[in-house]
Amino acid sequence: MVAAPPPPQLMPTNGNGHGHLNLAASIRSMRLRNGLSQRQLAARMSVPRTYVSKIENEKATPTLSSLERLAKALEATVPDLLSGGERNRQEEVRELMQDSFIAELLPFVTQLNGMQMSSILTQVRDLTVRPRRSA
Repeated sequence: MVAAPPPPQLMPTNGNGHGHLNLAASIRSMRLRNGLSQRQLAARMSVPRTYVSKIENEKATPTLSSLERLAKALEATVPDLLSGGERNRQEEVRELMQDSFIAELLPFVTQLNGMQMSSILTQVRDLTVRPRRSA
């Protein structure tokens, strides 16, 4: 059974209609980077999909307990959510660079254009972070 989410709160703004930390964009970015739909993230949090949608569209601000559940569901920490996940991304790059095979590929990767490089690095990260299950 899906637990009822905490009541939504209004998002504080800095005068231009956007939250101070741009938490909504951070959550959406981390959700997409983890390959999750709003429905899948909501299921991990045991809340309705509409609650995730409201958070991502700045219609609601998650409570501290919701932030903790969001972080757990996104395999991150609350500070990662609040910092936009940048620190987490930097840690991922450092970890990848410690792998000897990845380090050997680097000279070849640097010859690719931006789109090719981004695609390859995303695929490599996905393989190392979320190994594929075999049948």
